[in-house]
Amino acid sequence: MILIADSGSTKTNWCVADNGSSLLTIQTSGINPYFQAEDEIRNRLAEELIPQLNMNINAVYFYGAGCAFEKVEIVRRAIQSLMPVPVIEVYSDLLAAARGLCGREPGIACILGTGSNSCFYDGQNIVQNVSPLGYILGDEGGGAVLGKLLVGDLLKGMMTDELKDKFLKQYDLTPAQIIDRVYRQPFPNRFLAGLSPFLAENVKNPMIYALVLNSFKSFIVRNVMKYDTHTRPVHFTGSIAYYYKDILAEAVLTTGIRLGVVAQSPLKGLLDYHSSPLKHENSKPKTEPLID
Repeated sequence: MILIADSGSTKTNWCVADNGSSLLTIQTSGINPYFQAEDEIRNRLAEELIPQLNMNINAVYFYGAGCAFEKVEIVRRAIQSLMPVPVIEVYSDLLAAARGLCGREPGIACILGTGSNSCFYDGQNIVQNVSPLGYILGDEGGGAVLGKLLVGDLLKGMMTDELKDKFLKQYDLTPAQIIDRVYRQPFPNRFLAGLSPFLAENVKNPMIYALVLNSFKSFIVRNVMKYDTHTRPVHFTGSIAYYYKDILAEAVLTTGIRLGVVAQSPLKGLLDYHSSPLKHENSKPKTEPLID
């Protein structure tokens, strides 16, 4: 049996599978080694994952935000300390998107979740990656940036007082508390991403609709259009891509690229990938994203 994980900064989805069939799914909080130390990751796994696993696991394939370069070992050691299985492999969430959306075919894979990312995938490796730069400098179209744009517009008086009052009341926040959560408290990206449901609830408001649409267009122009979009479809995964897929489709249409699959999670595709008779060990990534 194998255990596959698809982890973002907000949540981690786990799937136990045997011979291509899913036996158990588990959801825990997010794991990101850019923001969490090894001990913190280990403790989170011990508290949230291990008590729910009552099966003998032979291999773990962990795909996660921030799992690039030296950060891979942090996650691998944390898992190994709790699950001494023969095979533990850790890859980026971007490779999860590529393998889960494209399988072994070339294509452009994108993530729109708490953050955003994209790549050109040749069917085996990530061969081109426009750095997402994180929610401060980039991450266009991601939940944290959508939340950042929302509170920025509300607090600067770019939206109606009615909409501002509705938002502050619904989330039981004051402007001072928002500033504190963003600049002084840990995980401001999670806080901001957690505000994005307000956009979905009020998306019929023209100002809200325009904010989301323009952020998606910005993601496409600043990231996706750096790849060969003339011959390959563009696939998307992540909660933001899934729940705003109609607006995403409009943004794609206006930029002239061809929309492929839009999936809430790459897990099903990863299950198919790791159940393939081909050996995925021959598909090691050449390029990893620098930040989620």
